[in-house]
Amino acid sequence: MTLGPASRVALYWTPDRADPLALAGHAWLGRDPELGVPVSQPELPGIEGFTADARLYGFHATLRPPMRLATGWDEFITAADGVAARTAAFDLPPLRVSVLDGFLALCLAAPSRKLHDLADECVRATDAHRLRPDAAELAKRRKGGLSVDQERLLLEWGYPHVMEHWRFHMTLSRRLTEGEVAVVLPAARRHFAAALSVQRRVCEVAVFTQAAACGAAQPFLIGDRLALRGEPSPTSCPV
Repeated sequence: MTLGPASRVALYWTPDRADPLALAGHAWLGRDPELGVPVSQPELPGIEGFTADARLYGFHATLRPPMRLATGWDEFITAADGVAARTAAFDLPPLRVSVLDGFLALCLAAPSRKLHDLADECVRATDAHRLRPDAAELAKRRKGGLSVDQERLLLEWGYPHVMEHWRFHMTLSRRLTEGEVAVVLPAARRHFAAALSVQRRVCEVAVFTQAAACGAAQPFLIGDRLALRGEPSPTSCPV
């Protein structure tokens, strides 16, 4: 794959397209990032608007935040595939629909050291391929205010919410008002209930790409899926 100089890549966890969780997530956000096509959303007033930002990124949990490449696609994939080859597949803890800093998201019902270690390793192993941020990007990351630790992480890894500040979450909305939460949270819990009742494993890392923007920001698409050690083929289907 060839990416333009302003394109970005990221390493995410996302379920296989056949997983009920993927079907529910794509429907909620209104887009399938593997096929790059729109998906009909639930009949909920305002859903197209309050999912717009999350729809751009696709249904996912961030492992390695989006970055521009200083090297090439092949070098980046080799590094990312090395992480997958060193990591054994493991059980994903149960997920629940939660409110996280005002955003609706799927969050872990219990901590997972293995997930955290995978995210940390995805950042470390690919950092040599990251183009360092310019002043405008740094200013954007600092806009909301950063702690001393987050500033250190921003300068070291290009993003303030990694390592000890990383949290698994699958964003489902923009920041909502209390009144919106009262309506949207129950609807989201109903929408995801069946999918979240299924046990699943983390069996792969998904490589997402974003083409260089020409005007409006371009949506992220799945460029590859890298199977974790012991998995014969990329899959994150329920067990």
